[in-house]
Amino acid sequence: MKFKTFGRHMKESFKSLYRNGWMTFAAASAVTVTLILVSVFFSILMNMNKLASDVENDVQINVHISLGATKAQENELKENIEKIDGVDKVTFSSKDDQLKKLVGAYGKNFELFKQDNPLHDVFIVQAEQPEQTKTVATKIEKLKYVDDAEYGEKTVDKLFDTLKWARYAGVVLSIGLLLTAMFLISNTIKIAIFSRRKEIEIMKLVGATNWFIRWPFVLEGAWLGLIGSIVPVILTFVGYINTYNLVNPKIATTSLSLLPPTPFAYEISALIILIGVLIGVWGSAISIRRFLKV
Repeated sequence: MKFKTFGRHMKESFKSLYRNGWMTFAAASAVTVTLILVSVFFSILMNMNKLASDVENDVQINVHISLGATKAQENELKENIEKIDGVDKVTFSSKDDQLKKLVGAYGKNFELFKQDNPLHDVFIVQAEQPEQTKTVATKIEKLKYVDDAEYGEKTVDKLFDTLKWARYAGVVLSIGLLLTAMFLISNTIKIAIFSRRKEIEIMKLVGATNWFIRWPFVLEGAWLGLIGSIVPVILTFVGYINTYNLVNPKIATTSLSLLPPTPFAYEISALIILIGVLIGVWGSAISIRRFLKV
């Protein structure tokens, strides 16, 4: 296509938006409402995925060192643990540190054990991948100077299964929402094009090619998608930053955190614009096809 011809199509698309003001407003409004829903859903879904990953990565193996093990034996055990495939990090925690955690979690009644601490020194082991936790724990239990290697097996296995199915559900819902968005936007654009079917018929009768007719409508669809994404992008920026500032400090005491506004707000905004433009172009291209058969 020549640049001059493309320039003409661009001008025609702008003129069409202006001439058909109410239909433009209706189509852009449909795009706006749909993209707001897409933006909110994607923001929630991606943060839920981030929180799920944080929960998985926080799963640790508490390796209880045998009572009476010497310092040299503890060092030997640590070296043997670090040699196991899938081990990411090994941290030592004394029985006094373990008692402080119990007191902090369950109250001062456990301070009675300070005089005769019955707890074990432990190595806190982090697996490279959450799914490796069970395998790593099984291998550690077979090592010398280990009384127990516990990670809450039943709870953790159930947690991993729940998070896995939650992710599958998120993918299915995302596809469903995108298909719904495509249906709503394309049907709104189809109504807008239907109101101009006489214009298309006249252009066909005077000898205009299909692509000569199609291009202004395709560009118009892109503009509708772009215009309709402006409000969702603004709401995404303002809403997500405020939500992050409100929620993240409350969960900062845990190992959980939301996705930081930078670059997430930019990424989700770019995605919303892209979805709006692509669905606008797709909706126009599909909708005009039936009116070109004169």
